[in-house]
Amino acid sequence: MPGARAFARRALEDWDVHERTDDVLLCVSELATNALLHGVPTGRGFLLRLLPYAESVRVEVHDSGGGTPAVPDHEPDESGRGLLLVGALADMWGVGERAPGKVVWCEFAIAPPVAPTPPTRSRPGPPGSTPRSVAPPTHASPSPARR
Repeated sequence: MPGARAFARRALEDWDVHERTDDVLLCVSELATNALLHGVPTGRGFLLRLLPYAESVRVEVHDSGGGTPAVPDHEPDESGRGLLLVGALADMWGVGERAPGKVVWCEFAIAPPVAPTPPTRSRPGPPGSTPRSVAPPTHASPSPARR
């Protein structure tokens, strides 16, 4: 999973998304691990996609295996906690259809980009006055022809 995590980290950095990075990376690991263990037939791989939206980031793991992942209805032992973690950390998650296989996805709300604050203007002068600018003094040297 180091490759999947590195890919996700780089994408988040490229998009200047700094919040919830740990949550996104953990869910990438869990979904990719689930795809390898349960959703990828021998000789096949999976596709990891991260999609940036204005106020969220979506993680998708596409695989070509059958079955529908589900949260266990009993306390899992050492394994089987992946979707419990995804459900606890992500704002939404689900499973979509794919031929062949499925797409397991999750989304994380992020703060919308902050618009730059317009520069403040200085107070206007008295009515009827016009703004003045003062240029720095210039020091001219006499040209050699005029000496």
